[in-house]
Amino acid sequence: MASVPRHNIFISYHDTDEDRRYKRQFLRKTRKVAIDKSVDTGDIDDTNLKVTRVRQIIRDNYIRDATVTVVLIGPCTWQRKHVDWEIGSSLRKTKKNSRCGLLGILLPNHPDFEKKRRNLKRIPQRLADNCEGDDPYALIYDWPRGRAEAKLRNWLHRAFDRRNGTPPNNSLVSFHDNRSGDCKKGWRN
Repeated sequence: MASVPRHNIFISYHDTDEDRRYKRQFLRKTRKVAIDKSVDTGDIDDTNLKVTRVRQIIRDNYIRDATVTVVLIGPCTWQRKHVDWEIGSSLRKTKKNSRCGLLGILLPNHPDFEKKRRNLKRIPQRLADNCEGDDPYALIYDWPRGRAEAKLRNWLHRAFDRRNGTPPNNSLVSFHDNRSGDCKKGWRN
């Protein structure tokens, strides 16, 4: 049997109890093929830091070694400034950091979970911008049910392979603050 390549993954998500639970499940299901490089609650005290410094810490201390960024998409993830920064940092290729592959996973608590059509206003905009066209940089999947290790492994490998294909769209101006609006309806102000 051929050896399974392992990927250094960065998981971006809205820090709620429910979404943290999905992060733990994802890590359990991918433990044979993934090494977690994510930020955990309390890792960065951004109280007195400038936005640019927080982004630099996220990129240089956490995303630097990652090869794939996974965005776990709950109902309010699209509003979160840290999710936007993490996606943006993942898409940048610099002298210190290579670009990450990117994929999104709609969680069962998301209003569009398992629906044929998705409201792109309920998806982090920077991620949605990279899911367009015939050969998108990123893909979005629904959270898999049951034993899904093989499916998750395939998604990680596909995201890793796509990172050197179609160039990503990272043109969105970075969030300075969290977005407001009804997170479940996707209203953006």
